[in-house]
Amino acid sequence: MTKIGTVTVVGLGLIGGSFALGLRRIGYQGRILGVSSPSALKKALEYGVIDEAKPIDQALPISDLVYIAKPVQGILDILPEISKHVPQHALVTDAGSVKHLIVECARSLFPENGPCFIGGHPMAGKEKRGVELADAELFRNATYVLTPTGNQLPVSPEIDEFCSWLDAMGCKQKVMDAAHHDLVVAWTSHLPQLVSTALAATINDQIPVTEELAVAGEGLRDMTRLAASSHEIWSDIISLNCNNLNQALGVLIKELQAILVSNDLEEHFKRGNTLGQRLPEA
Repeated sequence: MTKIGTVTVVGLGLIGGSFALGLRRIGYQGRILGVSSPSALKKALEYGVIDEAKPIDQALPISDLVYIAKPVQGILDILPEISKHVPQHALVTDAGSVKHLIVECARSLFPENGPCFIGGHPMAGKEKRGVELADAELFRNATYVLTPTGNQLPVSPEIDEFCSWLDAMGCKQKVMDAAHHDLVVAWTSHLPQLVSTALAATINDQIPVTEELAVAGEGLRDMTRLAASSHEIWSDIISLNCNNLNQALGVLIKELQAILVSNDLEEHFKRGNTLGQRLPEA
């Protein structure tokens, strides 16, 4: 028997919308409420992503699970309100890309005898954003990182049910310490975004004649795909994970400089090829 009869999605964009559609795909029969901007709520209702739009003060008290899918700073800003108004049994989780600050904030807001918080980060997405792009299959085969406020996931029927949903959606769950998560994604997710954006911006400035871009292979399109991402999402990520990113950028710059003057270019390419072999299949 389901323990989670009402889910509230706070922030109806690509991720929040995809989570809601994913729930329907796996057979969830409960209510899905939406809290978001008027334009996003209108689209979410039109596309059948949610059952009902509600103001946050009306949605929280009747929620068994609250799924926060806002930019990182927006998550930090709204957590205090959520912690005050959700029921004692409720599970609160988020989908932010930087976890340490969120988990630290939640640790002070969610006592052990009250509503439970688990940080989350689905390693899935698209360059474009918006609930109209929501996809019920978005999380399939994606790693879904869970970052609890303690050393391990708490035990509750709501947490068990939520984790069973992730399994049913096809996610690969991984429990991580929040600070370690931020260090790892600085290398595996945030650094690739910065490199793609910087490369695209540089070439855009240095090749001003559009016709000359015909002299480019598919490699350039592959390398700059991430540059189409929204700065509204990434501004929070970059500023809130800047220490780890500074470290990663410093090492990358040294590697680029070393390649340029290397007497053993093959060694650099071998190490680069090795990463491709180590990465999991998409």
